[in-house]
Amino acid sequence: MKIPTTIRVGKHKYSVEVVEAMLRKRDRARVYYGSRKIEIGRNSNVTGKRFSDTQVNDAFWHEVTHAILNDMGRDTLNRDERFVTEFANRLTQAIKTAKFA
Repeated sequence: MKIPTTIRVGKHKYSVEVVEAMLRKRDRARVYYGSRKIEIGRNSNVTGKRFSDTQVNDAFWHEVTHAILNDMGRDTLNRDERFVTEFANRLTQAIKTAKFA
């Protein structure tokens, strides 16, 4: 899947940028609510290894899930990384396997 350059969540439009590596250690991606930006690292900032396309897609949908939950005001769910990860993984799988007539 190709990563979009922008995405709308509720009333807010987020820019999306794939960067070489995230600045914060161990981050693969991050959503910045104030500046309405989603950033995704292409390479690990710990090992320097390149992430697979599947890992980049998963990171994108993970951050989109955070943006959706933030837009819904669901702060408790938004802070639950296990929930966000499991939901985003299933969302990635659903989108990846969707068939259109």
